Amino acid sequence: MPVRNAEIAEIFEKLADLLAIKGENQFRIRAYRNAARTISGLQSGVRELVERGEELSDYQGIGKAIAEKIVEIVETGTLSQLEELTKELPEGLLDLLRIPELGPRRVKELYEELEITNIDALASALEDGRVRELEGFGEKLEQSLLSQVKAMRDREEEHRLLLPAAEEVAEEMVAYLKKHGDVKRIAVAGSYRRRKQTVGDLDILVVAGEGSAGGGGAAAGGIMDVFTGHEDVRRVSMKGETRSSVVLRSGVQIDLRVLEAESYGSALQYFTGSKEHNIAVRRVAQEQGLKVSEYGIFRGDEQVAGAEEEEMYTTLGLAWVPPELREDRGEVEAARAGALPELVTVEDIRGDLHSHTNASDGSFTLEEMAEAAQARGYEYLAVSDHSKSLTVARGLDEDRLARQIDDIAELNESFDGFRLLRSIEVDILDDGRLDLSDEILARLDLVICSIHSGLNKTEEKQTERIIRAMDNPHCSIIGHPTGRLLGSRDAYPVNMQRLLEAAAERGVSFEINAQPERLDLRDEDAHAARELGIRISIATDAHAPANLAFMRYGVDQARRGWLRTADVLNTRPWSELGPLLKRG
Repeated sequence: MPVRNAEIAEIFEKLADLLAIKGENQFRIRAYRNAARTISGLQSGVRELVERGEELSDYQGIGKAIAEKIVEIVETGTLSQLEELTKELPEGLLDLLRIPELGPRRVKELYEELEITNIDALASALEDGRVRELEGFGEKLEQSLLSQVKAMRDREEEHRLLLPAAEEVAEEMVAYLKKHGDVKRIAVAGSYRRRKQTVGDLDILVVAGEGSAGGGGAAAGGIMDVFTGHEDVRRVSMKGETRSSVVLRSGVQIDLRVLEAESYGSALQYFTGSKEHNIAVRRVAQEQGLKVSEYGIFRGDEQVAGAEEEEMYTTLGLAWVPPELREDRGEVEAARAGALPELVTVEDIRGDLHSHTNASDGSFTLEEMAEAAQARGYEYLAVSDHSKSLTVARGLDEDRLARQIDDIAELNESFDGFRLLRSIEVDILDDGRLDLSDEILARLDLVICSIHSGLNKTEEKQTERIIRAMDNPHCSIIGHPTGRLLGSRDAYPVNMQRLLEAAAERGVSFEINAQPERLDLRDEDAHAARELGIRISIATDAHAPANLAFMRYGVDQARRGWLRTADVLNTRPWSELGPLLKRG
């Protein structure tokens, strides 16, 4: 049974959550969360590492005990410790933790006092007024929880994957088809190829060898038999000569289409989408007396293009449009005018401007994070631990930050061609003040200002709060600007246009947080920021060395926002970046 990295990481997150509800040792809980972060950021599949006999404890964040648990998961598909815990505590309690205002302590109280074990039970208790009677809850929290429960139910109506999970599924299936089928060309299209923040169904396109479309056995091609026979398939929804559809045990639907070689490019363009982009392309074709479909470009009955995707655009007098831009936001007009942006790439990134160490809620030292950044070829890494108000993350006060500044200065003396940047992720307080004194903030290379509490303010109050934070001359970057967590927490309400205009006036930058569950700024807002001349930091918010690999998801988001190298702060060497981070 295949066990993917995302599934293993989820098991450790569940284990940590249940232990937190029980009130177990915080160090054990943190170790499991750190292991989940490490596993999520690994480039290699954990299953393959285990099968090759690699020592998992060599990876930072995975001790010998956790390595043994990983082997157990890979070999059995489950973890006995988690199974024992779920006998003791209902697994539905984990869904309650997805509600922002319900931490482990409150979930435990709801369970012990009101026997609430899942979202439905919580909704019922909220509606009949039982929750407000508990100490520390009250009517105001009751109304907030009701709103959040409704939002959670609305989100769950659509099953969508975060990009890393979608990548695991897609890459595994592509590798499987290449290994067992007669595949000449293959690609994953749809929203996955456009690098949207979440992915629904996966569309795989194949040009197969002779006889493959008819399913004449794996040796002769038989690509459809190979596809529907994958061990992870739970249900075959349909099976035909040119199209089949399956649902995996995880609930993910995959459609496979077998194409003629002369239509591969047109099908790739068509099934990549978006629908709105394709309509705009079709409109250009109609102006020229041509017809565009998934089978090619036709003049009457004659096919004039289709084998290659690029010729689908050049035949219409358009530049090839990068998949990330295909949302009908002006890209077709830009392609016609030769004005498409040269988008930023991962190779352009020179450093990371947001990371955490074990001084707050990370799990690795300054030295270990610096070593990991250097291994990626970076010139700099900003150490941006939390500030004191975020007590759950063991945030730094002025004295601890001062000691860290000194430690960074000492470490920098030992580096050649690399530097740690002195930074902090400082909380924006309820009234817009920053959580640390101006005196200590003045000693830093950059200051990331973020909101972690008070998420339920009105749009006007939240907007004013952030603008007041930007008024502080030490504010360099607004971190994860809308506070969203994809699939679990909606963005807090803000007037983004006002925020962007205020940032442009004050010379404040915005962050694209590359954590896959954040990807915040939204792509549309990144585009709007670019139009106002606001520079963007693409940063991983790494809490472990493996998380530095999340940079590519942030770059995907930046590309969807039309960002060029010049629009991104951390494409610059430190000699250019340093002055940009200091306002005035």
